[in-house]
Parts: sequence; C-alpha cells; structure tokens
Amino acid sequence: MKKEERPDNRNENGAGHPPDTPGMTLHQAELLLNISKTVAAFETLDEMLGTLVEITTRELKAERGTVFLNDAETGELYSRVAQGNLHREIRILNTSGVAGHVFTTGKGVIVADAYENPHFDRSIDEKTGYRTRSILCVPIRTIKGEVIGVAQALNKKRGRFTKKDMQLLEMMTQQVAIVLQGTQFGEKLKRFHSQEMEFVNLVTDITAEIDLGLLLSRVMSEATRMLNAERSTLFLNDEKTNELFSKVGEGLGATEIRLPNHLGIAGAVFTSRKSVNIPYAYADLRFNPAFDKKTGFFTRSILCVPVFKKDGKVIGVTQVLNKRGGPFTDNDEARLRAFTAQVSIALENAKLFDDVQNMKNYNESMLESMSNGVVTLNEDRRIVTCNAAGLKILRAHPADILQQKADAFFSGPNAWIVNKIKRVEESQASDVTMDGELVCGGETISANVTALPLISASGKKLGSMIVIEDISNEKRVKATMARYMDPGLADQLLTGAEDILGGKSMPATILFSDIRDFTTLTEELGPQGTVALLNGYFSLMVDCIQREEGMLDKFIGDAIMAAFGIPLPHDDDADRAVRAAVAMMRTLQGWNAQRAADGKRSVRIGIGLNTDVVVSGNIGSPKRMDYTLIGDGVNLASRLESACKQYHAGILISENTYRQLKGTYRIREVDWVVVKGKTQTVAVYEVLDHLSEEAFPNVMETVNHFHRGLEQYRKGCWDRAIDAFREGNRANRNDRLCQLYIERCQHLKAHPPEQDWKGVWVMSSK
Repeated sequence: MKKEERPDNRNENGAGHPPDTPGMTLHQAELLLNISKTVAAFETLDEMLGTLVEITTRELKAERGTVFLNDAETGELYSRVAQGNLHREIRILNTSGVAGHVFTTGKGVIVADAYENPHFDRSIDEKTGYRTRSILCVPIRTIKGEVIGVAQALNKKRGRFTKKDMQLLEMMTQQVAIVLQGTQFGEKLKRFHSQEMEFVNLVTDITAEIDLGLLLSRVMSEATRMLNAERSTLFLNDEKTNELFSKVGEGLGATEIRLPNHLGIAGAVFTSRKSVNIPYAYADLRFNPAFDKKTGFFTRSILCVPVFKKDGKVIGVTQVLNKRGGPFTDNDEARLRAFTAQVSIALENAKLFDDVQNMKNYNESMLESMSNGVVTLNEDRRIVTCNAAGLKILRAHPADILQQKADAFFSGPNAWIVNKIKRVEESQASDVTMDGELVCGGETISANVTALPLISASGKKLGSMIVIEDISNEKRVKATMARYMDPGLADQLLTGAEDILGGKSMPATILFSDIRDFTTLTEELGPQGTVALLNGYFSLMVDCIQREEGMLDKFIGDAIMAAFGIPLPHDDDADRAVRAAVAMMRTLQGWNAQRAADGKRSVRIGIGLNTDVVVSGNIGSPKRMDYTLIGDGVNLASRLESACKQYHAGILISENTYRQLKGTYRIREVDWVVVKGKTQTVAVYEVLDHLSEEAFPNVMETVNHFHRGLEQYRKGCWDRAIDAFREGNRANRNDRLCQLYIERCQHLKAHPPEQDWKGVWVMSSK
C-alpha cells in the first residue's frame, strides 16, 4: 500500500496554486475570512501561532497540530507551545523529520503511517510517550512563493487525511503567511533593539570595574548570558611564561587554567589574530578533546575571538562554548567582537591596577608573612626593620630594636652576628651559620642565621639583611610528635592552641576506606603476612592523604579514617578529599600490578566521602586519650564506604560533598538512599576519575545512558529505564551499576512499590 502522497500543487514559478474558488464552500470562505480577521487582530507571534494551531487542528479534526516558522540565522524551524502562563519554544533543524523534508522540498505530504515513513523521527514519540499515526504537513508560502515555515497536523481522529484536507490547510496558511512574516520580522527588530540597548548599558556598567578578578567574572558571566551559551572563558596572555591563563571561567568555578599560548583553539586564535567559529568542535583537528574526557563536559560549538589593546596588540582571547539552540551565528561573532573591543581597555587598566596592587601588597606583606625572622640594616648598621617573626624570635618589642645600632642590640653572647655583618659588608657575599646559639630574653635558642648584602638594581650598597630561622627545642619536639599525630595538629599544640582538644564543631570532609574480602586475605596470608600487607598498604594510602594535607584520624583494623579541614581548614577541603581518594585508587592499581607480577593476590578497597559539621576533640580517659571526630557526618561517610559494595563502586560521595566541589571531575549520580538508622534521603554520587579507558570504556556514552535510565526509573517507567540501562551495558559491559538497576527495575515491575514511591532506596545494611 502506498504510504505517502505528495501532490504537487506548484506552478512554474514555484508558488502554490490559489484555492479553487468555484469549489470553495461557504464554510471555507467564512473560515478563511475569520482567520484573516482573527490573526490580524493579534500583536504577538505567540498569539498568532497558538490561534492558527487551534483553528487548523479543529477544522482538520486532528489530535494535535503545530505551526513552525523558519529561523534563517540558525537553520532551525521553531514554534511556541503554551504551558499555563509560560511559553516554551520548540526548535528542530530545518532539514530533519517530516517537517524539515516539507520545508526543504517545498511540497506538502500526507503520511498514512508515520512509522513507515523514512523521514519520521521516532525519538520524539519515545521521549514524550505520544504515538504518532498519521501526518499532514504543508509548506507555508508567501504570495511570492517563498517558503517561510510549515504547518503540521497529527492523527486524524476518523479516517485518513485527504487531498481536500491538504488543500484546506494550504489555504489557511497562505491566508496568514504575510501577517506571520511581518510579525516575525517585527519581533526580530524589537529583539535587536533591546539587545543593542542592553549592550550599551552593559558595556558602560562593566567598564567601570577596576578590580581584575571581579571584572573577569562579570565579563564572562555577561558574555555567557548575552550569547545564550553554556560556558565562557576569557584568557589573558602571560608574557613571562607565554601562557594563556584564566582566573575565572563561567560555568567552571573559581579555578585557574593555564595552557601554552599557541595550542588548541584558543592558541590558534591568539597567534593568528583571527576569530574562529566552529559549529562542530569534534570535526575540527585543532580541538583537543582531552579536557572533555577529563571533566565530562561535551563541547559542541565554539566561538573564539581575539582581544586587542588600543595599539592593536593581542592581549588574550574570549572563548564561548555551546550556544543553546544551535551553532553560533555571524551576528553572535560580531556582538562578541564588539563586546571584547569595548571591555579591552577596562581589562588592560584592571590588569595594570592588579599588577601595581600585587606589587604593593607583596612589598608590604612579604616580611610579615615569613616564618623566619628578618632584620634589615642601613649602611650605618642601624636596624631599619624587623618583621613579626623576628620580634618573636628575638623576644623584643619594636621600640627595643628599631633604629638601634647593631653593635648595641647584638652584644655580649650575640656579638658574633655583628662580625657576620662586617664580613658581608666587606665581601658583598652572603654568610650562613647553621645551628648557632642566640640569647634572647634570657633564653638560649638554636637558629640558622644568614647575613646578606642589600644592593639596589644599579649596584649601589644599601646595607645588609639578617635572616633568622628558629630550630630550637620547640621544632625538635614538633618533629617527634608528628610521627604520632597529624603534623597540623602537632603544630597547633606547639603554638599553644590546647583548646582544640577540648571539643570543637567545625565543617570537614570525612574519608573512610576499607579493604574488601579482608578476612579471606588474612586466612591466606597468616599473621605475619597480614601485618606486612597492612604496613605496605597503609604507607601508600597515608602518603596520598597527607599530600592533600588531610589528617589521618585512625586505623580501624584494615580501615582508614581521615579528615580534610581539621585542624586546619582550607577553601577546597572537599576537592582535597576527592583528589586524595582518586590518588589512593590509582596508587592501589600500581601496587596491585606489582603484586600480580609477584604472584600475589590483588587488594580491592571502597572509599566513602561526606562533608558535614563534626565534633573534634580529645576523647577518652585520663590514662588514655585520643584526638578524634564524632557525629552523624562521620557515620554517613562510613555508610557510603559500605555502600560501595552494593553499587559496585570504588568511590562514593554524598550530595554535601558534591555541592562543595570547586574543581571538575567525572561524576555521576548513583541513587537516592536512606541509610540504615536514618530517615533523611541522601543523594549519592560516584567519582570515576580513577578509572582508565580500559577499565571503563565509553565513559560519557555509558553515563548518559545511565542518567536517562535513572530518570525513567524515578518516574516508574520500568521498561524505558531497562532499555536505557541496557544501552549503557552495551556501551560498557563492565558497568555493573547498569546491571544492578536492570535487576532492580525487573523486581519493581514484578512487585510494584507503593503509590507515593519517589525513587528512594532504603538500605538495610551498614
């Protein structure tokens, strides 16, 4: 049976024939007149499209209808759908689907069976759950024969769409074509005028900012919004290192990115001084996909323009990624070039101001920030400055030392320092004394003392400088204590911060790790072999934790408990914990490779991370105390470590940790759970950065299928969820999480949950 009819109603000029007026019914004539009057009364395109769809759907006795107009700038057909008080815009390529076929050919079609038509896109039905049976689709033509869009009706309620239906739909659309085109043009003019006014106000506002960090942040934020993109980055050139760097990347968080100024798309634009507009990033050989693989971000389109100084010198590039709704247009490029041209002067001024301010702050704080004592003297050996560390080491007040002669201050047992100063003045070379003795405030301290000449850039003698490093008993004790506790904790204790032992609530990221099948290992290895294995394993894991300045809390059998942010907090403690966990897994992989070569069994672990406010303090009895952490946040981290077994994961993190992350990682949402002993729902995420391409191939494809399956699972659409999870398994047969969800969906399908089920899994084990 013939599935598609394509009547050709076009004349020699390509325009459709006018309606057959003698055969037109009175109802049709009244209908066309009514459409003309109704549409002409509307002022907005939304009203026109909505009314036209309503009329055509009713008159054709169809279930649904859509009117698409062509956007010449993006190469898309678009329509607007009313949803309550909101209007949602639908966009498709003007070459895809039945609508795209009709638009490009200019010929209307009647499709009796949509699923038998080669142009029909089934994915929309699969996404929405709607079943398309039949389609009537005609081009919308102006009087001159120009195709400006298409009108589409779906699923005739009785029977099939006929040629008379097509003729009626063509007459209705032709009746309003010129009005639609005019309103569309007017809308573009209004939008253009609004954008230009917004642009002027925006540039005026931004260029008044002089702080470089704030300026970069605002420029990128506005560039992203102005071009309706997903991300943007402004790279400035570092002439000292020949690198492009960015302190702020919109959508990336507050992290610094550096890359050679001749590599990648940004490097090509910087060196060539020419803009680049790439609609498909992966089709361009200059594009480096490594960053996408590392972060999980998928780059589709790129617009990158150079940033010029007023003298024509290139000082950086502005890069915008992934315009929503299609590729970047020539108009987008022109707007971005104009935007960067206007803000380049502000950028240059802000950079100069930043350099001057940094130098000023450096000169003012350099000495105060040093842990070593620094004393400067002029040519007359009079003490000019002494930093805070120097005053502390020398047990002196500013009035006791400043403007004093070196001979007077460094007298008696300290006179050897004056002799060092004289030798330096004569030789103009530095002089170092290791582990010398100084008598300060009646106390004898051990110190490394260095004397250096002070010389100007022109070679003029300015005086001398003394650097004093205290290596007395306090530091020796610290070195001893650090063998038994975290170095940061030992440092606080030695500086008199004993109050931290009394109990303190503070935010921290807790890490738990545990060896899998440890009982089996101990049975195989015996006591001595088990101790040797644990010592080797703990040494490697603790190094990973301490490199990120984490505090090792305790060993619990074969388990490790560590904290990040205690006793010394950092702005990125959650990131430090994740990096430590990834390093632990990668280090373990290398260690296992060595063990396998020696014929030994591999060691597997699971790691759980949670960020929360915990209580830290010295807990125990008067005879035996232990500085440790307690609280629900600690318990949840332990539960997540245990959950790694259930979800076949290496690293699981809580939602609290996930939201604290500032860096970019390969992460996927795993589940909503209620852990044992709790009632509150917790979102759980899996970190994948430690997995190689061999261990986890097609990572992004697998993760995308999994997220689609998870969405359907939470809706209770078991079959669709199973299909998505199976697609994930086809992409990566090693992904046991997809298989877990397939089994879970099959169980829930056979044993439906309660009506108020919201996709939360209650964990029955620790």
